[in-house]
Amino acid sequence: MRFELKIALRYLRARRKEAFISVTTMFTAIGVMIGVAALIITLAVMGGFEANLRERVLSLTPQVEIQSYTGPISNYAALERRAKTVPGISGADPFIVAQAMISSTRGLSGAVVRGIEPSNSTVVRQVGRYIHDGSLASLAGNSTATQSGAGPPLDGVVALGSTLAQKLKVHVGDQIRIIAPIIAGAQLSTRTGQFKVGALFESGVDFIDRELVFMNLATAQTFFGRGNQVDGIELRLQNLDDTGTATTALRALFAPAYHVRNWIEFNQAASAGFAMLKEVYSLVLLMLIGVAAFNLVATLIMVVMEKRKDIAVLMTMGASAAEVRTVFVFKGLIVGAAGTAAGLILGAIGCFVLARYQFIHIPKAIYGVSTLPIVVSPTSFVLVAMASLGLCLLATIYPARQASRETPAEVLRS
Repeated sequence: MRFELKIALRYLRARRKEAFISVTTMFTAIGVMIGVAALIITLAVMGGFEANLRERVLSLTPQVEIQSYTGPISNYAALERRAKTVPGISGADPFIVAQAMISSTRGLSGAVVRGIEPSNSTVVRQVGRYIHDGSLASLAGNSTATQSGAGPPLDGVVALGSTLAQKLKVHVGDQIRIIAPIIAGAQLSTRTGQFKVGALFESGVDFIDRELVFMNLATAQTFFGRGNQVDGIELRLQNLDDTGTATTALRALFAPAYHVRNWIEFNQAASAGFAMLKEVYSLVLLMLIGVAAFNLVATLIMVVMEKRKDIAVLMTMGASAAEVRTVFVFKGLIVGAAGTAAGLILGAIGCFVLARYQFIHIPKAIYGVSTLPIVVSPTSFVLVAMASLGLCLLATIYPARQASRETPAEVLRS
């Protein structure tokens, strides 16, 4: 063990007359610990909110989308097969999107109708888990199905978002009327159809549950006059971390006739907002760690003043200025490392407790979850530890430099 480290460790053990310095050192370490723990827990909560929002936004919206620059796509089956050859693509779903007015006997609302293939495995995995009443498979019923009892034939079956269903005051089994604009060349007309509510879904994202309606793709093609065409193809990824790679490969495969976009481009505002919040919170809490770390400056200056004669003796015995500086750098780093390690442990315990017991409740209607979401990243622990130790190292520079400037002759003469 280097003698500088031995001396630094010895300086941590206070004698009776140096008790004040020892207490100050302890509180400095506690301050670092609290700052590190707060930063770890905050990053875990922010990561949880970001993951939760991303999951909810991507629940019923495309991860990657292919659209044609020239309009509707006719050969979509062939495009699906080509897209699935790209590494990282787990499934494809052709779709139609159209605006419509929806009415019931008790309500009226505008909506976005999305035509999907309800038997498609990609759709079942994506949409099926959010169905809380009825069945997604009911959308595959015949479009000419007749309602029980007297009345006109139904045009099909739809799935409504829970908020939209509440606005229309309908439930599974009720009927609604859909009025849609139909554009044929230069002519604009409207079409009206009777549909049955076959399912209700709830994604947790208000604008989706308030505006989105799912309809069988074949029914949507007929109702909106699209023939055997679709507006685009939605692709699902095996891993969202491969979004950039998969998007680049798809653009190279389908250029220049088709436009490929991904979920990051769709949700730039949300992604940028969360990134900014994480940066702001991290900066504020790093300042908290900085305040605790720079308490080391005052602590080490007091140690230097207390140990002036010891420093003079060391230099008289041949210790260089650099070795004297190293003694106080080691002392500061030991205090900072102890506080950082304790803070990492406390932060890990705090994350576990918040995730396990969920005693902090938040409005589910606003955030989509009723308790704080926690996502712990090992990278956060590493980065926080490095930042904390870096600040502590920075705090040792001035006191260590002052200690090395002591003149042995003047100190021993005084």
